[in-house]
Amino acid sequence: MDGTLIGLVAFASVIGLLALRVPIAFALAGVASIGTFLVFALRTGEFMPERALTPTASLVFSNSFDLIHSYDLSMIPLFVALGHIAYRAEITTKIYHAARVWLVKVPGGVAMASVVGCGGFSAITGSSIACASTMGRICSPEMLRLGYDKRLATASVAAGGTLGSLIPPSVLFIIYGIFTETSISALFLAGIIPGLLTLAGFILVIWVWVARDPAAAPAFTGTITPAERLQAARDAWPAVALFVIIVGGIYGGFFTATEAAAVCVSAAVLIGFAQRKLTFRALWEALHETVIQTTSIFFIAAGAKIFVAFIALTGVAGDVVSAVTEAELSVVVLLVSIAAIYLLLGMFLDPIGIMVLTLPLMVPLVESYGWDLIWFGVVVIKLLEIGLITPPVGLNVFVISGMVGREVPIDKIFSGILRFLSVDVIVLALLMAFPILSLLIPTSM
Repeated sequence: MDGTLIGLVAFASVIGLLALRVPIAFALAGVASIGTFLVFALRTGEFMPERALTPTASLVFSNSFDLIHSYDLSMIPLFVALGHIAYRAEITTKIYHAARVWLVKVPGGVAMASVVGCGGFSAITGSSIACASTMGRICSPEMLRLGYDKRLATASVAAGGTLGSLIPPSVLFIIYGIFTETSISALFLAGIIPGLLTLAGFILVIWVWVARDPAAAPAFTGTITPAERLQAARDAWPAVALFVIIVGGIYGGFFTATEAAAVCVSAAVLIGFAQRKLTFRALWEALHETVIQTTSIFFIAAGAKIFVAFIALTGVAGDVVSAVTEAELSVVVLLVSIAAIYLLLGMFLDPIGIMVLTLPLMVPLVESYGWDLIWFGVVVIKLLEIGLITPPVGLNVFVISGMVGREVPIDKIFSGILRFLSVDVIVLALLMAFPILSLLIPTSM
């Protein structure tokens, strides 16, 4: 059996298993192991299983071992721990409270504050799902209590939660950097301008929404004193300090991304105890959740690494590149085709699964066209970000639905999401048309 055919059947098998809700780590590792065995067993034209056992075991175990011992991978538990510790120390929620105090008088100000809070939370945690889950507990119920339109109260937080994919640090950027062997520090910096553009676009959506329908966001009737605003701004300083350490440290060359993560975890713990917001019990709970979340990510990464090695063995990536080259597709057509693939997969699969499944084919294709892998990484993460709120399986939407319960039907959340999706599409088009938006900060290092 031809190696390319085995590779294509493997891709179809993984997608089928994922559709059946088989955990992605087991789907990738299982299919790759069986496919590798078949490639070695059929190498001479005859089925000789005795010759396939040793090389299959070597490929499976060596690739998973090398990945788990990767230095770059160590930043995932560090950033995950940072998010959990910062939340329990009330560092992340202070950003939302500060934005709320300053924007509450603006029409739709609480919804805008929710988006800003999501952006601030993302600048520390790096996880879109965690951002939507945490901010959804705080923001959506409060907006519903204040009489906000149910679509606005839920969709703004679901969309704001996606900022965790772009604004550094981002777990998706870390995984992309490891599998494409690109600089994770450069990827973090490349995500800043696209992330801020998206955040500004979401705020614009809220402003236009409320301007056209003032009843969607009842005016605030209370009073906020200058002293309260000043105090709220002061309370948010730990979050600002952590973001400055991450971005400023990496940009200034003081830290690598891994070192910045370690410094921020230490700083978050010290700040939490100094402000008496963090207890040893809360710290233990944060570390416990970190272990669970990190283990899940590591299993997926290990399965993906085995799958990538298997795809390289089959040669299917080279055949795909040759087929696309012979088709003489223009840059625009190819970009639109790649976007369509990611958006289609984003309707049904989770972001990490999409990325590790597609990168073995996409990276050789991108390199054959001479595209910058840093820029392409930002485009991919943006596409995955859109998938988090795209029906019918927008993960962030389901997270918010779980927070608000039966009070807001999920179809109503999706109807509100469409306005924010329009901004995402515009930002995506700008990123594709003007790579400088992604590369400006990394190239100026």
